[in-house]
Parts: sequence; structure tokens; C-alpha cells
Amino acid sequence: MQLSFPYGRDFVNFEIDDERVQGVLVSNLHHYVAKKDPLSLVEDALENPIESPRLSELAKGKEKVVLIASDHTRPVPSKVIVPPMLREIRRGNPDADITLLISTGCHRGTTKEELINKFGEEIVAHEKIVVHDCDKSPLVHIGTLPSGGDLIINQLVVDADLVCAEGFIEPHFFAGFSGARKSILPGIASRTTVMANHCSEFIADPHSRTGLLSGNPIHKDMVWAARKAKLAFICNVVINAEKEAIFAVAGDMEKAHEAGCEFLSSLCRVKAKPADIVITTNGGYPLDQNIYQAVKGMTAAEATVKPGGVIIMMAKSNDGHGGEHFYHQMADEPDIEKTLALFLSRGRNETVPDQWQTQIFIRVLQRASVVYISDAPDEMVKGLHMTPAHSIEEAMRIAEGIVGGKNSTVTAIPDGVSVMVIE
Repeated sequence: MQLSFPYGRDFVNFEIDDERVQGVLVSNLHHYVAKKDPLSLVEDALENPIESPRLSELAKGKEKVVLIASDHTRPVPSKVIVPPMLREIRRGNPDADITLLISTGCHRGTTKEELINKFGEEIVAHEKIVVHDCDKSPLVHIGTLPSGGDLIINQLVVDADLVCAEGFIEPHFFAGFSGARKSILPGIASRTTVMANHCSEFIADPHSRTGLLSGNPIHKDMVWAARKAKLAFICNVVINAEKEAIFAVAGDMEKAHEAGCEFLSSLCRVKAKPADIVITTNGGYPLDQNIYQAVKGMTAAEATVKPGGVIIMMAKSNDGHGGEHFYHQMADEPDIEKTLALFLSRGRNETVPDQWQTQIFIRVLQRASVVYISDAPDEMVKGLHMTPAHSIEEAMRIAEGIVGGKNSTVTAIPDGVSVMVIE
């Protein structure tokens, strides 16, 4: 069998005996042909909102309107979504005072150049745009989350007469799916609120997994936060590999989101094929530039590798580890069980940056050894409790030495971030 895996901007090919392969797990998302062009999909969604009046109706009589938009770290096709939403708002109230609030969460601020790339020059030149800062923006405490954490959000949202949001829906490795309620938490929340929501207790919950919303405590907190913040309307899209919208939903923050999640699940959900060795990637560039991001692809393999097996992770990682906190949480302590115990001992409001990513990474390592194919320095990979390799052939030799030779079974996941592997 010939297999091909994205690696950076290229592909790595590998041949393996058919009888060893338990399955090749792939998403049908990238083969889906949209019924209309992206702009028409968005306009149709806005004209036919799910369990909500049209945005133009909601905007009537509303003076201060906040439209929450995604930041530079998300491949949301905002040029297609935001203009029709602005037209809808002004259709309901031509004199509305509209602010585009960039939902950075705890990321760095989005630059003007990145804003132009995201929205186009006209919107950046003529619309009022504010970039959220989780530490420095005016913030207001508006309640206590179901989990007990403080809900502190950007004051612009609190003072608004109407709050709406754009975004996209993709599998998310602990919130279940991205989109909708995430525009509020973590989007425009304080660092304190984000840390409480990403606490070790919630990350450890078995419902905090890719594709799961029911029973997911992280999702529950996010929905509560969005309702408390009066998020009245969303427009979210599903995108393909070219970052083009192939499906759009609009309307009620929960119901529209659920419809988008159902569509995505119909294309991305695959059944696990347990194997001794699982080969996966982070989908190539731009998502495989560091080890931190590659943890997401590893969780797809985690769901189908046999306990005690091996995950071969291919991620170029030309930018290194991707997070100082993440790296040192792993590299400075040789015993990952001690690190995990430390995380679990911390209260909800004692969460530290990147703790959640490290915790998930430890969970993966508790299930399987990881052989890591990358351009990162070997010592860095070893510091993160993985075995470095520089080709898939070398990685297979290492993996076979761990799990029992050339008779070991193999499952391939060419793009670990585009599938939802269900055990």
C-alpha cells in the first residue's frame, strides 16, 4: 500500500504491506463540493437564520453593536462573512455604532497588516476595530461560571446593545468543536477566566474530547458565558483545505452551531482502527510548524493506538517547540507522572499558561510512546519525552523495535487535525 503524508509544504510517501494496515483514516471534508460559492452560502445563511430573527431585525433600535471577529491565528474567511453581516446590521439600523472586536483570547494582538489581510483594506480603513487584550483591555466581572470561575469579559461587550459574532467550526481537541460560544470564552475574556476554564479538572474529564459537546464541562462553561454576555447571533462557516467556506450557518448561538457541528461530523467522524503503530501528521504547513501545535494531531492517533503502542508523529517543527511554558513543563521534570500530579493538585484559579496542552500531551504519552519525525533539534525532542527520527523508515524501525517487529499492525491518519477519531 502506498501512503502519502503532508510534511511542511511537501509530502512524504511510504510503502507498507497491505496485511499490516488496519485502516487509513481520512476526512471527506476536503472532497465535499459546496452547493454554492462561499459568499452565496453566507448570504443564504443570514437570510434563513436558525431559531432566530434575522440580524437586521435584531439590529433595529440598537445603537451600540459589537461584532466579534476572529484573530490572525484562525483561518476564518472573514472577507466573506463580515461584509454581509455589516450590511445586515445597517439594514436594520443605518446609524448603528458598530465596533469590530477582535477575539484574541490570550494570543498576542493582531497587527494592522494582519487585519488588512483578514478583512481587506476597505473595512480596516472605514470600520471601527478594537483588538481585545486579555490583560489590558477594560474588563468587567459579570458573573460566576457554573464551574465556579469568575466570568470577566471585555467592557465593550457588556456595554453593547447587540452582540453578534463570526467564526468557523472545526474539530477541537478539548472543547469538542470550535466556533460560536468560543467568541466570548476564550475570545474576549480575561486571562483569569480563560485559565479557570482550561483547568486540569476539566482537561482530565473524559467528555473533554474532540467531537464531544454533551457532558463536556469546558463547553458548558463557554455556553453559559456566551449567554451571560448576551451573544445574540452568530454566523459560522465550515472550511475546506483551501480555507474556503463550503457550509454556513447563522442564527441562535447554540442551535446554529449544533447544525454546523452535525454537518462537520458527517464528513470528519471516523471509527477507530486499533493498531500497534499509528502514523499521523498535523496536516502539514501551516499547522506543523512547532511541537506545541502537533499535540492536536497526536490526539487523533491516541484514540486508535493500542495501549503500550507507538505513535509516529510527522511534523516539520521548523519553529521548534512553540511555547516556553510548554517546553519547560515537560523538559525540566523527567517524571511525567509528577508533572501531571502537580497539575491535578492545582485549583481552578491556579492554572498556569499552557498547562492544558502539557496535560493532554502527558495523557498521550501515558498511552503510547511517541516517535517524532521533524526538523527540530534531537535534544529538544528528547527533552519532551519523545524519540527523534528523521525519516519514516527510521521511525518505523524504532517503532517495530518497541512493539514486536514487522508483524506489528499499522493504522495511518494522513491528516490528524482534519478527522474526529471515535473509539
